[in-house]
Amino acid sequence: MIKNKTIALIAHDARKSDMIEWVIFNAKTLLNNHLICTGTTGGLIEKALEDYVRDGYESNVTKMLSGPMGGDAQIAAMVVEGKIDLCVFLIDDLTANPHEADIQMLLRQCRLHNIPVACNRHSADLMLTSSLWGTKYEPSEPTYHKFKR
Repeated sequence: MIKNKTIALIAHDARKSDMIEWVIFNAKTLLNNHLICTGTTGGLIEKALEDYVRDGYESNVTKMLSGPMGGDAQIAAMVVEGKIDLCVFLIDDLTANPHEADIQMLLRQCRLHNIPVACNRHSADLMLTSSLWGTKYEPSEPTYHKFKR
């Protein structure tokens, strides 16, 4: 089981209910980790986990600013600093976002710094349950040089 990791959880408005369902489904695993969330999503996640906290689980949710106010950028900075282990970002691909540049910056930083990023529940479930968590697995560093044939 994944433990002691820092997991970023972000969901656009049209995907927040999907995120909450996913969080409840994976609550016992997620509560073994530190959750970093954008503001509104973080508040909803805290509320969704209240029953588990009453049952003795410890909630470890840190809320950043909301996405449009810079929360995506704050989480991107944490990625660059090596403080995020996994990012689950449920994006609303059907609605234009005024902070699209921040969204793309966060996704780019995850790719550059080799941070697993899931943009749907299926990939998030696969990443969260990977047998590689908790092992000595060390991902190779990405290389950025021109490919020579």
